Amino acid sequence: MKADQSESGALKRILGLRSLFAIAVGVVVAQVVFISILQGVGLGGSHFFVALLIAFILTLCYVFTFSELALMLPRAGSISAYTEVAIGHMPAIVATIAGYLAPAIFALSAELFLLEAVLNSLFPESFTQLGWLIIIVLMLLNILGVDFFAKVQNLLAYLMIVSLLVIGIAGLSQSEPQGGSIISILEGLKDLDFDVLSLTMLALWSFFGLEFVCPMIEETKNPSKNIPRSMLLAAVVLLIVYALVALAGYLTVSQAALSESEIPHTVLVAALFGKSGKIVLAILAITATCSTINTVLATIPRMLYGMAHNGQLPAVFTKLHLKTKTPWVAIVFVASLIMIPTILLSGQDDIILTLVISAATIWLVAYVISHINLIVLRKRYPNYQRPFKSPWYPFPQILGIIGMVYMILNNSPSPEMTLQVYMNAGLMTLVATIYAAIWVKFKMKKGWFEPEPIEKALKN
Repeated sequence: MKADQSESGALKRILGLRSLFAIAVGVVVAQVVFISILQGVGLGGSHFFVALLIAFILTLCYVFTFSELALMLPRAGSISAYTEVAIGHMPAIVATIAGYLAPAIFALSAELFLLEAVLNSLFPESFTQLGWLIIIVLMLLNILGVDFFAKVQNLLAYLMIVSLLVIGIAGLSQSEPQGGSIISILEGLKDLDFDVLSLTMLALWSFFGLEFVCPMIEETKNPSKNIPRSMLLAAVVLLIVYALVALAGYLTVSQAALSESEIPHTVLVAALFGKSGKIVLAILAITATCSTINTVLATIPRMLYGMAHNGQLPAVFTKLHLKTKTPWVAIVFVASLIMIPTILLSGQDDIILTLVISAATIWLVAYVISHINLIVLRKRYPNYQRPFKSPWYPFPQILGIIGMVYMILNNSPSPEMTLQVYMNAGLMTLVATIYAAIWVKFKMKKGWFEPEPIEKALKN
């Protein structure tokens, strides 16, 4: 163990608030989010803006939870570190592998398929191997150092925010809008009913992944302030930005055109910018995909690195690059896993939505587990030092659990897709559970639901 530790060294603390904000929005500014936002507007009209607000409230619930957990247990393993102390090693492993690694594979495969579909519609057969190139380049940049990652991510994230603001403002300034009007939004709210909850899953995609700053906590400067601030700031900014994009779509394009298109952001950009929209859309698509993949290649490997230090994965995942101090084995492993579905499912663009909803469903389970972790740890360690405490505890956690469970049970537009989604999610969870059960019992020689004492967990 001593030899491994001296070889691996330690992660470098260089990330400030600006970089953490870029990480927090990194997963969220994805093309699949543009689709969910604009299709939500097409399906729900003015009601979707209420769904967006509900999704924002559920987001604040998990932001409060992750902020407290991350600063109470400031480890790169993130949810695995919290769960092993709350409810044991087996659920900790399942929560990370099934709740984060598997969704990353599903979601990024969908994102790459979507990028290919958009670029092929704009420039047929011109970017056939772009997905592979993006993964390889970003993998190498992440290995080169967290400072390289931060610079690339800052550029991508802030460029995306500016681009979305431009689209939103352009939509508001249309002289002859072809969609609805501000007055029709207000009138539509008079008919609001519980059907708005069916739109919330689409809206919730706009806020998934803000907690991806937590695995970077060992590389964060002043984490007690910057971790909560980055997630809260990202949540507020994204609410404003995506509300503007949704409003631009509502005012500029008919609801039918948005709901019937598989890639509605192409419809909106074409309506706003005409022929020049091709270049705008290509830049938007490439930047969004790169931002999402870059964030995942930085954060998920840190989760695996933390799990390996806790004995939940093979020790090879603890290895850091001798010069750059990045978890290079984990980075290469995650990049390789992302490539597999893009090879096996190449050309099957019709499965994009199924992949996205499958990823979302498993991700929601991880959020439920995080809320349970906080409730358990509050009872087990009531006097433990907490640099951040969730406001209004336990109401955000209870609301978060109820909301996320509802979304899991109402996650797709058709019974056939629901069955496929549950099969995908169930298969990933089953594989993770089998691995966890065998590893914890025979390798770690611990009980499946035996919590790790918090003092011991922090020393690992």
